[in-house]
Amino acid sequence: MAELDFDDVAAIGRAAHALARELWPLPRSISGEGLRATLRRLGEGLPDYRLIEVPSGTPVLDWIVPDEWAVRTAWIERPDGQRICDFAVDPLHLVGYSVGVDAELDLADLESHLHSLPEQPDAIPYVTSYYQRRWGFCLPHRERLALPPGRYRVHIDARHVAGSITLAECLLPGTEPREILLSSYCCHPSMANNELSGPVLLHLLGRWLATRPRRLGVRLLLLPEMIGSVAWLSLRLDAVRGRIHAGYNLSCIGDEREWGFLPSRAGDTPADRVARHVLGGIDPGYRRWRWTDRGSDESNYCAPGVDLPVATLTRSKYGSYPEYHTSLDDLERVVTPTGLGQSFAMLREVLTLLDAGVDTLKPRITVLGEPQLGRRGLYPSLSVKGSTAGVRPMLDLLSMADGQHSLLEIAEACGHRVGSLLQFLPRLVDAGLLVMEPAR
Repeated sequence: MAELDFDDVAAIGRAAHALARELWPLPRSISGEGLRATLRRLGEGLPDYRLIEVPSGTPVLDWIVPDEWAVRTAWIERPDGQRICDFAVDPLHLVGYSVGVDAELDLADLESHLHSLPEQPDAIPYVTSYYQRRWGFCLPHRERLALPPGRYRVHIDARHVAGSITLAECLLPGTEPREILLSSYCCHPSMANNELSGPVLLHLLGRWLATRPRRLGVRLLLLPEMIGSVAWLSLRLDAVRGRIHAGYNLSCIGDEREWGFLPSRAGDTPADRVARHVLGGIDPGYRRWRWTDRGSDESNYCAPGVDLPVATLTRSKYGSYPEYHTSLDDLERVVTPTGLGQSFAMLREVLTLLDAGVDTLKPRITVLGEPQLGRRGLYPSLSVKGSTAGVRPMLDLLSMADGQHSLLEIAEACGHRVGSLLQFLPRLVDAGLLVMEPAR
């Protein structure tokens, strides 16, 4: 596997985009070989990465794991013999979890099994029916309007079998027992932002994290959306309860249009505070979603009684951009190497700050009054106009270091990015001027 320079954001963006393009053809769903092949590829280069199979029929919290879905072929044949809606050309043509069928029927009868979007006539919509047995096809509305009358042959070679859903988990331990949870979903076929952006960035973050020492452990999860997070919680909640310090669902995070954030249900966890600080530094006008705008795995991680501190990091959030859940959500119009690289840099900063303890460690000054910094080599020896500008963050840090406020709280109270305080911290600690006290 090629070595990556994780400081080269442009190169990371290109690598993420190339991996998304490689995974694009795999026919993913909430179960089956397309999902497993995707998860196997995303695990390459990650230590202690493993797949977990949860058998069909298993009760998981309030849900039951469905049968596995296996598709060989699916298509419609027009009266003139032309084949359309071919699953082999684009998996979006087949309604997810369709039952098998091989029949001839008139166009009038076929219409009730067709799905299209009049407002987006060139898009194939994404439609699923996981928990009620039916069949159907999806096609551009423009093509649907052009279908001639006559007899159509419908062929779906698909089976529902007692199998399993597949989850992937990787724990990168730290020196402390607490963990950061990173989760994304791998169950949508042939869509770029809504599907592939989160998983490819999670894969690259995992490879980056594996190269560096960590105070906090990081747990990576790749799952089929909703049923996967429910199944994982059913298996792991008792073990991780109290260990997860912060967590993020990565979703729709590969475009360049806007930055967005959906908070945890609690709204003021370390995950919320650090993400808001980082996004505010990138774009003060980033899109602030509310908990009531949720619609992905954060619903399960933050559910009453579960209460994990998990927020969602996104760009153009699911449901908010026109290409969402259609064939227009592609690797040309929507997801770009630049967007992926920018998001990697943002996520890297969030993880770095959490690991540095900016939300928990509280600096306390060890002297009374303002310390004499000059004799410690921490202050300019020549006083001229503007000479203190470069050390202003340090001075503000010392002025607020009462042992009652975290580094993040001090930074925001003084109008600084917390990274500008971190650069002075080792020197102040080494000089004996600050001690760092953990939150109680």
